[in-house]
Amino acid sequence: MNLTPEKTDRWLTFRTKRGEAGFVMTLWEVLIAVFIVAVVFGLIFDGYVTTAKMAQWTGYSLAAQAMSGQAVEQARSAVWDIALQKTEVTNMTLINKQITINGNNWTMTGYTTNVLDIPWKGTNYVLATNFVTVQSFFQNGVSNPWVQMQSVTVQTVWPFDAWGKYTLVYYTNTVCTFIAPDNRDPTTLGQ
Repeated sequence: MNLTPEKTDRWLTFRTKRGEAGFVMTLWEVLIAVFIVAVVFGLIFDGYVTTAKMAQWTGYSLAAQAMSGQAVEQARSAVWDIALQKTEVTNMTLINKQITINGNNWTMTGYTTNVLDIPWKGTNYVLATNFVTVQSFFQNGVSNPWVQMQSVTVQTVWPFDAWGKYTLVYYTNTVCTFIAPDNRDPTTLGQ
């Protein structure tokens, strides 16, 4: 290729103008790339925050479930012997305990409050409330033959405020079980 000075000047002029035009296009490309990177980092950050909130909610829920289980186990471990006419489930430490008797059946209601078993320091603990209901009933619907049981229902209500709202949202964990009576009187065992 034989370049004369005239051709060289035109080629350099064309090359310089093309370079300036390329620089303008590169600026737009850089701005778009920065915008894309900012959106991606924002989504990654939002993902981490959402994951942390869900992990916190899961911890609260598991702690509330354990709290419900403690109340159920307290009711299950109480002596309830029909033969000895001994019922210790009514000795549960409940606030505003009320016992309603309807014939041979009875219902006990009340509540307790406690701190959820999650890490806390100072005053950032979370209080939850157990609403306990114990009902005695006859499994076959009649009092003869005696097939008496107890139903224990514990509802644990706990607050959560990390969803980005400025109000608390209350959640409820419910545990329900049935209890058969003990039989600790050897004379009623047919021996």
